[in-house]
Amino acid sequence: MSDHYELVFSSFLRDDTPASVLAALRWHMGMGDEDPEGLDRDDHPYPLLLPGQSRLPGGDNVSLRRSAPEFTSSGTGCEWELFVRIYWVDDLTLHLDALLRLIAPHVAGRGYGGYIRDVHDTEVKTFKFHDGTYEPVVI
Repeated sequence: MSDHYELVFSSFLRDDTPASVLAALRWHMGMGDEDPEGLDRDDHPYPLLLPGQSRLPGGDNVSLRRSAPEFTSSGTGCEWELFVRIYWVDDLTLHLDALLRLIAPHVAGRGYGGYIRDVHDTEVKTFKFHDGTYEPVVI
């Protein structure tokens, strides 16, 4: 029997996030048909953030959009709003570090960036970003 998780990414990405990273995120979230170039297929074998038949209240939700120009966490300008909340099976956790490595260098601010939680538990393991990297998460 598999373990199941609630996976959440909730981060602002800098406006200068490379198009290749945005394309990779869109592909992972099922928002783009093209297979992005430059991804290591061992780390990113298939789309890992696809919304589906969730058993989470409210269902799965994925969004990547550019904010309106305003005062943002990194100054005046725009940022990319990344939000993912999906039901994940334990086999996918093998690729969590690859997703965190993809996102971390482009996070606009320090601190909280989401979490992973066993669906039968109340304890969350948060993703904390800083200086282009993240704190390791042990599941």
